[in-house]
Amino acid sequence: MSVVKWDVPKAARSRPVFKPTLRRLRYFVLGREVDKGFIFKLLLYLILISTSYIYLNPILKMMTRMLMDAKDLIDPTVTWIPSSLYFGHLSSAWDILQYAKSLSISVGVSLTTAALHCVTCGLAGYALARLDVPFKKLAFFLLLLAFIIPQQVIVLPTILLFRTLGLDGSLFTLILPAMFGFGVKGSLFVFIFRQFFMTQPKELEEAARLDGASAIRFYVKVMLPLSKPAILVVFLFSLVWTWNDTYLPRMFLASAADVPLATQLTRMDTMLNTFIESGGYPEYVAEPIKMAASFLTILPPLLIYLFTQRYFVESVERTGLVE
Repeated sequence: MSVVKWDVPKAARSRPVFKPTLRRLRYFVLGREVDKGFIFKLLLYLILISTSYIYLNPILKMMTRMLMDAKDLIDPTVTWIPSSLYFGHLSSAWDILQYAKSLSISVGVSLTTAALHCVTCGLAGYALARLDVPFKKLAFFLLLLAFIIPQQVIVLPTILLFRTLGLDGSLFTLILPAMFGFGVKGSLFVFIFRQFFMTQPKELEEAARLDGASAIRFYVKVMLPLSKPAILVVFLFSLVWTWNDTYLPRMFLASAADVPLATQLTRMDTMLNTFIESGGYPEYVAEPIKMAASFLTILPPLLIYLFTQRYFVESVERTGLVE
């Protein structure tokens, strides 16, 4: 079977008759007409729905299991839709987590850490981006080095330092690193602020110098109001990162009774096993109680993201992170 090749001579390609045809073909293939069709939109929605289901499936499964009563839990035919809504597992998880106290600790530590990161990392990022300070390149190299080194490498010296300062088991150990932009989080946030301040026009700084403004005054009066997108990104990153962190609280608060919510969740297995062995709970309710505890832990960050999603996406686009 012979294949007929359609070959257009070069002379024909340069003709005015062929050029509009090629332009219309390119106009159609590149998507300017394809994206108006029903099939294209159907495929697009199928991809988006499938991707969303991958991410939402664990949360939906969690919510379903924690609302099942004992009859649905032992019934293998009940998978997604419970016969009735049962909130006893949520109540049990609330009591085991000591939710009110743990939630207040998590909120206090996370908000304080996020605010300190915005202040200290903002000043450091401005200095690295706009000021001519000695050993500036060395400081930036050490900043990148601090971001590369994992926190597991420096956790033991940090524990010994806190023990020397008399802060062993104190919640202040989770806040103190943010005061100096210490660790992986601090280096990342300094880099975010530096990238944002480097995108601002230098004419603003030159005009401020002509008016006799100092660097600190220029930062407070001009650069700080302009850096609202970067502040929002750093604040949310720090808030969620501190909220979900379990490694450092386990290292610094190993023997403490008052711990954040995520750390209390990691201690839940021991508490549940104790209750089950003492006859307080049957063994098959351990899973839904864990599901309920996980849902209570992630609920505040989900609510924050729900109300700040649009502002967060806009801020990320304006900080220079997508360049």
